[in-house]
Amino acid sequence: MHKATEFRLEAHPLIPEALERLEELANDLFYSWDHGVRSLFARIDLGLWQKVEHNPKLFLRRVAQDRLDEASEDRAFLAEYRRVLSSYDAYLEAGPGPEVTEKLDPEQALVAYFCAEFGFHESFPIYSGGLGILAGDHCKAASDLALPFVAVGLLYRQGYFIQSIDAHGQQIARYQSHSSDELPITPVEIDGQVLKISVPFPDRDVVARVWEARVGHIRLYLLDSNTEENGPEDRDLTLQLYGGDESTRISQEMLLGIGGTRVLEALDLKPTVWHINEGHAAFQILERCRNTMMSSELGFEAALEAVAGATLFTTHTPVPAGHDIFPRALVHHALGRYLEEAGLDFEGVFALGAKDGGDSFNMTSLGLRGSRFHNGVSRIHGGVASLMEGDIWPQVPPAENPIGYITNGVHVPTFLAPEWSSLFDIQAPTWKSELRNPDFWEFIDQIPDYHYWSVHKALKQQMGEYIVGRLKRQHKRNGTGHSVTDRMTRPLISSEKDTLVIGFARRFATYKRATLIFSDLERLERILTNPDRPMVLVFAGKAHPKDKPGQQLIKVIHDLSMHPSLMGHLILLEDYDQAMARRLLSGVDVWLNTPEYPKEASGTSGEKAALNGALNLSVLDGWWGEGYNGKNGWGIPPRDTELDPEFRNEEEARDLIDLIEFEVVPLYYERASQGFSKGWVKRSKASMKSITPRFNAQRMVMDYVNNYYQPASSQGALLMADGCQVSIGLADWKARVRQAWPGVELRVVGCVKSSCPHDGAVELRVEAGLNGLSADDVRVECLVSPQCTGTHDSPGADSFFLDQESEAEGRTVFATRVQPPYPGLQTLRLRMYPYHESLTHPLEMGAMLWV
Repeated sequence: MHKATEFRLEAHPLIPEALERLEELANDLFYSWDHGVRSLFARIDLGLWQKVEHNPKLFLRRVAQDRLDEASEDRAFLAEYRRVLSSYDAYLEAGPGPEVTEKLDPEQALVAYFCAEFGFHESFPIYSGGLGILAGDHCKAASDLALPFVAVGLLYRQGYFIQSIDAHGQQIARYQSHSSDELPITPVEIDGQVLKISVPFPDRDVVARVWEARVGHIRLYLLDSNTEENGPEDRDLTLQLYGGDESTRISQEMLLGIGGTRVLEALDLKPTVWHINEGHAAFQILERCRNTMMSSELGFEAALEAVAGATLFTTHTPVPAGHDIFPRALVHHALGRYLEEAGLDFEGVFALGAKDGGDSFNMTSLGLRGSRFHNGVSRIHGGVASLMEGDIWPQVPPAENPIGYITNGVHVPTFLAPEWSSLFDIQAPTWKSELRNPDFWEFIDQIPDYHYWSVHKALKQQMGEYIVGRLKRQHKRNGTGHSVTDRMTRPLISSEKDTLVIGFARRFATYKRATLIFSDLERLERILTNPDRPMVLVFAGKAHPKDKPGQQLIKVIHDLSMHPSLMGHLILLEDYDQAMARRLLSGVDVWLNTPEYPKEASGTSGEKAALNGALNLSVLDGWWGEGYNGKNGWGIPPRDTELDPEFRNEEEARDLIDLIEFEVVPLYYERASQGFSKGWVKRSKASMKSITPRFNAQRMVMDYVNNYYQPASSQGALLMADGCQVSIGLADWKARVRQAWPGVELRVVGCVKSSCPHDGAVELRVEAGLNGLSADDVRVECLVSPQCTGTHDSPGADSFFLDQESEAEGRTVFATRVQPPYPGLQTLRLRMYPYHESLTHPLEMGAMLWV
């Protein structure tokens, strides 16, 4: 008997007039962070809402007509519908506050934010993990603040892979295509024609259509190469996120950087600030140089100065494998035609991406050399990035080079559970407008402990039910016995004992050390299975399909979870996404993070957990190095990175287990008569109130506005003014300095006194051979540090500039008098570096001489 062919048919309902704006809500990613909008769809048909994975646009295509008709006549539903619409309209009508308009005039300024992935919601799967979630949160906060802001990315038809874990612990990756009519996007049209742009590739042009996603106040533009003008290979360029080989990757990045810039030009959008979020989009620098050369008839070096002055580059990873590096031959092949048509010299462009003089092209190096503002994403990472990328400024101490930092934050309305939000509405109704005010959050202490704990317990119960449902489906597919499922889920749903739950969910990369907690398995097993004080570990996360060591970590945890002695105390969930994240982050008691220091650039999942009252137990790396205060969680001090890695792992694992056994577990189960631990609630409140106002996305974006967007906008305007005259002069000056600097000399004239009275002074004289430069082209500086060892790895606490005293026979003397700024022993260091008043950063040339 032959199997009948199945044809797909979807009967679309008609939206009742009374509910016509449901379509508008479904097409604005405002729903991704507004619980009220999502609850409307869930109320119409909860089962379908869950089945379509919380996708409102797909929901409206598949919901039964009678369900919509019933909702349109339900007074309670209509009242809630009107309330949500009123809130939505008020949100869109609200303009930027003075903290924004004083820095960025909405009539003149525009920030363009480029990123390879954006993680707004599980229904819009064009993200893989932390970078995408961060980009989504950045856009959401920009919308909340009503910034003049536009984002640019790629539309992946299959996005990142869907993960399943089979009965043997093997990760299975599968991809699911998403039709454009299932996603919250609309085609961009100009004069009734769909907007398409083209990018020169070897032997052909690649064409991409442009889609728009509404994100509250802002817009996200996405390029899609699946168009009829392209051949099959080019149509698949935007098929998968981080899929394919090096050739696919560089092609995607050309489309994002070059094509994305052309999209904004076609839309007549004129950014005053360009934010490149990680190296994937750095080719925009070349396209902007091409445009500047064409419009102002500049040479490449002058155009680069004009472009770089308005550009911010953010690097996100201290792990070398996280940076895109392409071989010279591939870069020459991929970019050759484009560079020829743009009038750009290959060797000059390749030098922008060369690292340490090597024969490969590093997109991070291009991003840094093509920008004048740069940052890492936490205090620790800023320092690590300064060291990693120090070759860009070879003679400058890493601590002084231009890489700064802004610590990542998370979007509170997205990740704060509705139950907490409702409680805050009662306790402190203005909390949503006080997200950057740490003092305001002291109100957390006024919430009665029993009420606070009841909210957490309810969320924990919801998480338990969610985990049980996921495990049952997972086990049923794998043929796992019902008895195993029952044993595995019993501790989570037991009404007899409120079991301590620790969560670990993130990408399974080896440096994140997911298995560190299992270093002393016998001891851990004893702690987990203590009948009076049991504990459950919940793990989730994906490993890249090509990352075999990462996939092995998943198998190790799976095998342990199926061991009879650990069953029910160790759970591994498959297909970690934003929906699962919201459940785990709001329900666990402790959030675990054990990265290999200093490889966690920021790590924002712990911030999301803290919003919901969970306590962080983490290595003091990334954001937790700033967030931990001794009272709001637990910190594991990292061992010296010079020590043997195996020894470091052993010692940090011992710290971890010690903290769990002697601090975490006893505090949690110190319940007395009230049924919960008051000490735990105190620490949980300390976590929530100390972390929420300091590590949220609004704070982060305003830091970008104040520290980077406003200065970049001003510097870009200066360099672009009057036909880029300042850029031309600056480029000529830099060329002259680069040519002369190898022949520049500096030495001390005479002896420097080794002592003086506390109210006296020391006279300093240095003589410089400037090799054709003038005294105005350099700064000579004395750094004074108390009890300093004399190393050049950090700037002095005080500095004094030396003035030109005389010049004769090609030698220039600089002098000053220094009154000791400190009592007792102090160290003086003398140095000289090029200086021009139009530099963005005084040390951006990377040239420096020390006496």
